Amino acid sequence: MSIAFRLFVLLACLLLPIATATARQAAEAAPRETLLTADRLLDVRSGRILRDAHVLVRDGRIVEIGQGDGASAASAGATRIDLGDMTLLPGLIDMHVHLDGDPTYGGYTGLQFGDRFWSMLAVPHAERTLMAGFTTVRNVGSDAWNDVGLRQAIDESKVVGPRIVTAASSFGATGGHCDSTYFPPSMEQKNPFSADSPEEARKSVRTLRKYGAQVIKICATGGVFSRNTEPGQQQMSLAEMRAVADEAHQWGLKVAAHAHGAAGIKDAIRAGIDTIEHASLIDDEGIALARKHGTWLSMDIYNTDYTQAEGARNGVLEDNLRKDREIAELQRENFRRAHAAGVRMVYGTDAGVYPHGRNGGQFAVMVRYGMTPLEAIRSATVNAAEALGRSDVGVLEAGRYADLVAVPGDPTQDVRLLEAVPFVMKGGAVVREDAETR
Repeated sequence: MSIAFRLFVLLACLLLPIATATARQAAEAAPRETLLTADRLLDVRSGRILRDAHVLVRDGRIVEIGQGDGASAASAGATRIDLGDMTLLPGLIDMHVHLDGDPTYGGYTGLQFGDRFWSMLAVPHAERTLMAGFTTVRNVGSDAWNDVGLRQAIDESKVVGPRIVTAASSFGATGGHCDSTYFPPSMEQKNPFSADSPEEARKSVRTLRKYGAQVIKICATGGVFSRNTEPGQQQMSLAEMRAVADEAHQWGLKVAAHAHGAAGIKDAIRAGIDTIEHASLIDDEGIALARKHGTWLSMDIYNTDYTQAEGARNGVLEDNLRKDREIAELQRENFRRAHAAGVRMVYGTDAGVYPHGRNGGQFAVMVRYGMTPLEAIRSATVNAAEALGRSDVGVLEAGRYADLVAVPGDPTQDVRLLEAVPFVMKGGAVVREDAETR
């Protein structure tokens, strides 16, 4: 090895951390004051388009929204960003992701890697999600506290990603969808938080909250991508789910319930669960209950296109693909029925079952199955913020985080504009600015 080559390698090793740190700092360091102007701004509450709009950001929060150039409100040293013929709207919220999941490893293929492999994958997945315009996500189930560690690293500006509401480990009944169901007894694989009584359910809630869960995720029914469970099977009792909801609410936490089957959905609603995930086989009684109780439905009606096209190639077992096929169109039609009945809806994609960064692809499917573009946008902004119980995200108004995106044209006319978001700001820091925004 030549001396010149040795020097080249040494220099590269020295410069790589500096380059990485510089990119991270550029993405996360927000100027104290920024004035954004654009031809349009969407008020997601009213649906009104504000023309010739400006947003003044100070210390990561919105301080003013109005019309005109906003020059009189901004200080002389404010950073100015003119977005021209674009529409500003709130940073998007995905209520159902698994950032440490990678769909290219299905069935047993993930066993070729060590446990920390998935922790490492969560980092680029988080960045892709943010770059797609999703500035807040709810991670409803991960392994080995991966989502909690990722949230902490993002909050400390060590890595780039969205705001994460963490569930840590999801749990349910022994042998159910949230348990480990792929291995024989000799492997002794199980979810340590599985709960088979109301008392055990309360203990799991307390332990998960202790170590970083900000929302509790349970599995009320069987699922598609577990083994030896069927989506329609109820797997937690009403008493167990009620214990989870009561305990979580006592601690100030919301609860999400994975529930495909009609009976499990109805008991989850009766138990006081806040959001129903998937809701694939919801019936008329379940729709009426959801409307009566104000329960939110988070229905992932986009990802089947990917799982059916790529699942077998990724190693997904045929039995899982069979379940996926059987409920796909039923779920979409039940989405249509629930929305038409006036049930409250939020935007949840189950990213991790399909590739991260494609989260925006669900908007068009929601419109195809009955929503207006504005309703679909609300599901990922103001509705999602309300379901999270948060008043700091989801709407562009003074006092909230300066989390926003901009797209060319009007997304209330063409919601597919949200599939490729060219401008993203999180907490007052520009994290994506494509050439066409300049």
